[in-house]
Amino acid sequence: FICLTYKPKSGKVNKKLGIVGKGLLFDTGGYNIKTAGMHQMKFDCGGAAAVLGAARAIAALAPEGVEVNIIVAACENMINDRAVVPGDVLTASNGKTIEVENTDAEGRLTMADALVYADKELGCDKIIELSTLTGACMVALGNKVAGLWAKSDDLVNDLLTVSKVTGEKIWHMPLEMQYNDALKSKIADLKNLGGRLGGAITAALFLQNFVGKKTPYAHIDIAGPVWSDKDGATGFGSQLVTEWVCSEASRE
Repeated sequence: FICLTYKPKSGKVNKKLGIVGKGLLFDTGGYNIKTAGMHQMKFDCGGAAAVLGAARAIAALAPEGVEVNIIVAACENMINDRAVVPGDVLTASNGKTIEVENTDAEGRLTMADALVYADKELGCDKIIELSTLTGACMVALGNKVAGLWAKSDDLVNDLLTVSKVTGEKIWHMPLEMQYNDALKSKIADLKNLGGRLGGAITAALFLQNFVGKKTPYAHIDIAGPVWSDKDGATGFGSQLVTEWVCSEASRE
């Protein structure tokens, strides 16, 4: 992991916030190799770029009352003699076993441990996570709007309010619990891929397994707006994260 921690100058911390970013520096798809669009896969670290950009802004703004933990699980998804292959079973740091049905659904595997670390090891009071997670979200919302999944209505409302302030558009999406059936595995606790239908939802449901039920947690799929074919990287999410942290600090 890349871990950065911001602490207020006064030393007084009223709440601990966790911010996780997907950091696939390049994604070939692994043994389920991509057949198109691989030249753009440098943008698969867009979540990491967003949260690291936010870290710099937060340090400059120096909000009081909040400790902010920035976590990036940085890696590449390549074919080599140590790579994961389809059918492998991995054990996450919380003990959950995961059948790797498709090696191109790799980002959620890295973020699983990052979320456990933010929740269990650091004890964050709230967690938000940004990732270029699914093409399915891009199909649903296009390249101008990110998808938002969270069980906490308060956290959803806070992020939607912040989105209006920053102009970075997000849309609240459903966590349809019945779709968990698509993640069932015969040889592990769950699979890393839920099938063709509802792919953005099943990806969000997968990540729920790595944060405690009492911890407010939001998954934000930024796969669409993080990249512009005209201009390249957009930096989408940095303002959203920064404004959210400052809004949390202002409540204390």
